[in-house]
Amino acid sequence: MSLLEVKNLIVEFPTRHGNLRALNDISFNIAPGEILGMVGESGAGKSLTGASIIGLLDPPGRVRSGEIILNGRRIDNLPHEQMRKVRGREIGAIFQDPLTSLNPLYTVGRQLVETIQTHLSMNAAEARRRAIGLLEDTGIPAASERIDHYPHQFSGGMRQRVVIALALAAEPQLIIADEPTTALDVSIQAQIIDLLKRICKDRGAAVMLITHDMGVIAETCDRVAVMYAGQIAEIGPVDALVNRPAHPYTAGLMACIPDMTIQSKRLSQIDGAMPRLNSVPDGCSFNPRCPKAFSRCFSEHPQLVPAGSSEASCWLHVNESQAATDSNCSDRSVLAIQPLTKVLQ
Repeated sequence: MSLLEVKNLIVEFPTRHGNLRALNDISFNIAPGEILGMVGESGAGKSLTGASIIGLLDPPGRVRSGEIILNGRRIDNLPHEQMRKVRGREIGAIFQDPLTSLNPLYTVGRQLVETIQTHLSMNAAEARRRAIGLLEDTGIPAASERIDHYPHQFSGGMRQRVVIALALAAEPQLIIADEPTTALDVSIQAQIIDLLKRICKDRGAAVMLITHDMGVIAETCDRVAVMYAGQIAEIGPVDALVNRPAHPYTAGLMACIPDMTIQSKRLSQIDGAMPRLNSVPDGCSFNPRCPKAFSRCFSEHPQLVPAGSSEASCWLHVNESQAATDSNCSDRSVLAIQPLTKVLQ
């Protein structure tokens, strides 16, 4: 059973020149305890997807159509006050820059205690004990003393741990982690990744991890969704996307990662740039940059279809998918005929 289901989500931004479609009919799900990675270039729609789920779209952005279902309940159409209760209690958020999530005028303890008391029935003493426990769980030494410190008294890595503690304060079932390791050095990144994995294992929470870093994706995630121009280009198990990419864009991303075992004078790159929202081409949005594009790619927009163990929005796999469907139908027909044949015999 899925904890989160996103169905045919479309997000638009009204302008004087018409509506710009930032997310175009995206669908995916996340199971309890699963880490789903979202990867793609800047502007692909990764952070916008997370903001849509937690109800923090910047005006004039709006959900035009589609559904966001959490634990069987639709949340994209909830009134503001009801969504505030969902945010924090059922969905936690970890953002790229911890300083934007922490109030510099309050101690981290006060911020944790307020968050806990907002969502859980605890008095101040109980909330403080829980806050200290959360700081200890996220790896902050001397938590009983550091709880009364201000954000500027923590290093970048420690501030990110405080933000993770805030996200976990009300024991949410889903955590949206938007570039949680980008501003940190490599050793601290590894610690934060281990912490996120432990959260999933120990608490059964699901995580949607938004990042540019394929190394983080390969190390952390169970499945990956590759986004391009507001659409999901490919989604599937992390091993399949890293080693057997089905979409040409995914293959291009993988080729951009240097292979330390091969000497090369030049790094691979994907020629061109992602289109602006007001100039997305007809057909497949990747067609101007795709080395395998053919006539259908320039006229018809592909949908996600099975491609090995993954799904890809690519016309290259449509014939394979149709052939598999026809084969299954043929097999079922044979099975249906067999009993009648035996009767006739």
